[in-house]
Amino acid sequence: MPTPVLRSVHIHPVKAMRALDRTEAEVQPWGLATDRRWTVVDAANKVVTQRRHPRMALATAEPLPGGGVALSAPGHPILEVEVPHPSTTLTVEIFDKPVEAVPADRAAAAWLSAFLETDVRLVHMDAPEHRRPVDPDYALPGETVSFADGYPLLVATTSSLDALNSLIAQGDHAHEGPLPMNRFRPNLVVEGTAPWAEDGWTRLAVGEVTFRVARPCGRCVVTTTDQLTAERGKEPLRTLARHRKGDGRVLFGQNLVPEHTGTVRVGDAVKILD
Repeated sequence: MPTPVLRSVHIHPVKAMRALDRTEAEVQPWGLATDRRWTVVDAANKVVTQRRHPRMALATAEPLPGGGVALSAPGHPILEVEVPHPSTTLTVEIFDKPVEAVPADRAAAAWLSAFLETDVRLVHMDAPEHRRPVDPDYALPGETVSFADGYPLLVATTSSLDALNSLIAQGDHAHEGPLPMNRFRPNLVVEGTAPWAEDGWTRLAVGEVTFRVARPCGRCVVTTTDQLTAERGKEPLRTLARHRKGDGRVLFGQNLVPEHTGTVRVGDAVKILD
């Protein structure tokens, strides 16, 4: 096998919006810099994602200096949103867990509500070092996470995607494949491994940064959403359910927790430590 390398790096400044490609990214204890520090919540202050609103795939949030974001979407003007002052916080709910966040201004709420055609607002995580702990069943003391689903980073491999696409091609929805990697919304994509090799990883180094593998990533309906059109199909969940099940979940990719900070770059060597 060739030496594994980092094929691509991706961030999602607003949770559930379009992924952005990067050639490098700073690794912070709670995830990549600018990744999922913002999220959208509904009128009940529950986090909104593509699970309920696949149209979120069509919206883009570009990071701005100072931590703000520039929102854009087809048919809507660009709106620049500054980081709100943390003098006022709001308790929001993400996967049945409360998290303190800082609401953005009314202009952001109006823009998002018009785009999604429902009452929503934008909130910011001001202090990720203590706002939201990683699931204690899979965390070490003091580990925290941004508004990502549960862990600071997600890694996937190109060989496993190729293997999955081969399985899809043999199934009853072959016309939906092959699927691109963006269906799985990873932060790091590795090439040069055997298919499903990541199932056996417990620690790895990407360039200068080492990571602990917390657990395999359980997949949801978001993976069936075309990230360019927001249209939904049946794959890959149908095929994953047949071939990649564990702990009552369908699996693709691995959740990571950084062991220290640093920078990862496309082309970095990837070393499996354990």
